Amino acid sequence: MNAAPPTDTLFYPFHLCHSETLQRLLARFHRVHFRDYMALQLSPFSGTTAYYDRMGGTYPELVTAGRLQQGHSVSGPLDEAGRISVDRDLADAHWRAQFHDAIRADRRFQRGLFDPAHAMTVGRDVVPGPAALLRLMDEEFLGRSFTVDAVQQLSRHRPTGEEAFRFEYGLALVKTAASQYYTCQLSDRHHLTVSTDSPAHFQLLNRTLAREGLRLSNHLIIRTGY
Repeated sequence: MNAAPPTDTLFYPFHLCHSETLQRLLARFHRVHFRDYMALQLSPFSGTTAYYDRMGGTYPELVTAGRLQQGHSVSGPLDEAGRISVDRDLADAHWRAQFHDAIRADRRFQRGLFDPAHAMTVGRDVVPGPAALLRLMDEEFLGRSFTVDAVQQLSRHRPTGEEAFRFEYGLALVKTAASQYYTCQLSDRHHLTVSTDSPAHFQLLNRTLAREGLRLSNHLIIRTGY
């Protein structure tokens, strides 16, 4: 991968960040890049919904001043390289264990994937958020094999019961790994370092980088008091 200049960084894995995180990034880097919301298309008739809010809507003066750059697109179906990258993460027992630990213990990681504070639609059923999350924490999922193709097959119909929970867990895996793939692609394309304030995502990306032998300057902003 190309060496990144010290003046630009890409925030990951989300398309928005806390104002305090943004200020700390701007104190360290000249320009902070943001992706748009990732609307992942699994099949022609199935995918996630995009949100069109951007950091520049709150901080237009930073866009004008060149301190904030937005609009990096990460939506649509995964290309072949993306599918291979995601499948490699999903086949990595170390990466999977880190992911499952985050599902079990990191509330912010949980909210980014499931929003357990509210009722969740799982397949054809509406399940109380805490009950759904407790089921998704089950150790069974850690030992289950997932691939992009398998999750796509589940997305082609509305599964019920245990199959519906299997789809939700698999979709969470695919979204997390796909976001990592786009982080690496954008960093390489635009010669950027990358930064996050999510320890779980930081550790997951570090695992992928170490496994693949990739060199990428990865920074963690420690959130204190917010």
